[in-house]
Amino acid sequence: MGKRNGVGGNGLSSPEVTEEVTEVEIEKLHRLTVYGRWVVVIILWLTIIPPSLWQLRETIALCLEYCTWSAIRIGLQYHPWATVGISFCVGMLTATLVWQSMNILRGGLSPRQKLYLKKQILKIRRRGGKYWLYRYLYK
Repeated sequence: MGKRNGVGGNGLSSPEVTEEVTEVEIEKLHRLTVYGRWVVVIILWLTIIPPSLWQLRETIALCLEYCTWSAIRIGLQYHPWATVGISFCVGMLTATLVWQSMNILRGGLSPRQKLYLKKQILKIRRRGGKYWLYRYLYK
C-alpha cells in the first residue's frame, strides 16, 4: 500500500537511489549544466541579437539623436521579429542569471536538485560511453 509504481513513501524510486553517487559527480554534473546554460545564452546572443539590432538600425539612429520612450516603443512595435528576438535573448539571460543566483544565495543545491542530478548521473552510468556527457563526467 505504501508503494505505487515502484515509488516508495519518500517519493524516491528504490533501485536507483540505493546506488552510490558521490558529491564530486553531482558537482561536476551541476558545473556542466551551468556551463551548458551559459553556452546556450552566448550562442543566442551571437546569432539572434545582431539581426534583430540590424532591423532596428533606423530606430537606433533616431534614438541617438532624440531618445524618447515613444521612439523606442514605435521602433519595437513596427519590427515585431526584432522585438521577439531581443525579448527571447533577454528572457533567457535573465532566467539563467536568476537560476544561478538562486543556487549561490541558497548556499548550494537544494535536496530536490541533488536528487535530480543523482538520477541523471545514474542514467548516464547505465548508458555508459554512449551517453554524450559520460566522457565529461568520467575522464
